[in-house]
Amino acid sequence: MAYRLTQYAHGGGCACKIPPGELEQVVSGLVGTGPARPAGELLVGLDDGDDAAAVRLDGERAIVSTTDFFTPVVDDPYDWGRIAAANALSDVYAMGGTPVVAVNLLCWPRETLPFDLAAETLRGGAAVCAEAGCHLAGGHSVDDPEPKYGLAVTGVAEADRLLRNDTGRAGQPLSLTKPLGVGVLNTRHKATGETFDEAIAVMTTLNADAARAASAAGIGCATDVTGFGLLGHLAKLARASGVTAVVDAAAVPVLDAARDAVREGYVSGGTRRNLDWVRPHTDLTGVDDATALLLADAQTSGGLLLAGEVPGAPVIGELVPRGPETVVVR
Repeated sequence: MAYRLTQYAHGGGCACKIPPGELEQVVSGLVGTGPARPAGELLVGLDDGDDAAAVRLDGERAIVSTTDFFTPVVDDPYDWGRIAAANALSDVYAMGGTPVVAVNLLCWPRETLPFDLAAETLRGGAAVCAEAGCHLAGGHSVDDPEPKYGLAVTGVAEADRLLRNDTGRAGQPLSLTKPLGVGVLNTRHKATGETFDEAIAVMTTLNADAARAASAAGIGCATDVTGFGLLGHLAKLARASGVTAVVDAAAVPVLDAARDAVREGYVSGGTRRNLDWVRPHTDLTGVDDATALLLADAQTSGGLLLAGEVPGAPVIGELVPRGPETVVVR
């Protein structure tokens, strides 16, 4: 029997994230709390919704810690495992760190789906961790009505050279290291069963090279583009940095098939919620509705968004002094 994993979940990938506005309300009471006698200095926490937490171990080294998991974004279990692992590792790269060790997080409907599919999912995750040079050691599993998979990842970084979302400055260019559009293609895949090799290639590509290039270029401000879409993650970066982000929509790379998918209505609820969240603080008068949806498309394992330039990544805009809008799209 052939199983379509995407049919066993209400949504797929990072489009299943709780919307950013709702999430900020949930965690607002946790900001500023902490232990009385911490084992290390917290460098990055909840304050600005950055990609991972960072704690200084000593004068030079920091631990970077994150977790990410989600429901199937594709039907093939091995590819799903690869995508979920690359997505989880990305948060460490987005902080300028190197993943060291990860553990599996597996939720499985044990009476609905055979365990050989779970084994293939885990095998895909292990393959990507091996590619990243990151140990994958154990993890945790639970019986769950929907299949979910991901990783908890620990990495290391130079404490004073972290990539953060609150260090952007007016005058810096904005670069994006992967094209947009995997969200709408995943939505089309879930609805029709069509496969999109270009989307799988984007989602399984590690952000390791992009992070190294950012470090080599002396970049200090970055985030990765995942479930809140380019506009959502850019809005968070601009707000945290106290600037306005200006985007040249024509310069933003987009997968070819994604434009047709948007026009044909394959847009997830998560993408529409992203657009609703940014709209009050974003000037979108320069683009049509389809383009706005692509810019808000809920990505899974997307690229790095950098306040700076690196080889091979298109410049898609710039940071300017803070104005009435957080993001302006032209």
